[in-house]
Amino acid sequence: MNNSKNYPIIKSESEWRDKLGDEEYRVLRQKGTEQPFTGEYNNHFEKGIYNCRGCDTPLYLSENKFDSSCGWPSYDKSLPGALKYIKDTSHGMIRTEIVCAKCGGHQGHVFNDGPSTTGERFCVNSASIRFDGE
Repeated sequence: MNNSKNYPIIKSESEWRDKLGDEEYRVLRQKGTEQPFTGEYNNHFEKGIYNCRGCDTPLYLSENKFDSSCGWPSYDKSLPGALKYIKDTSHGMIRTEIVCAKCGGHQGHVFNDGPSTTGERFCVNSASIRFDGE
């Protein structure tokens, strides 16, 4: 996990384990990835806001969500300042990891293949977010 001292919200690993379910902990704190097409928000298109499941920080607006057919919730942008970007060279690839700027919780990755005017696709794990409807 990222050095938690770099984030305003700091918890011990036991505190995170107490707060999060097993899959949420694996994704948010251990940089895991849920299986494609299995997340509760993959085909979810209600109006509202998606928050970090770790610390409840608003991250994405529903108006920025689109169906990318990649198997994970996708957005063409995040809320300003909501995420930190980290170079990820794991698995023999060069990618950009996205984490919550408040707690460092792993969200997923951002790619430059989005269909909108931003050209970006924020590929996010459902286990790392929570939806608040309007």
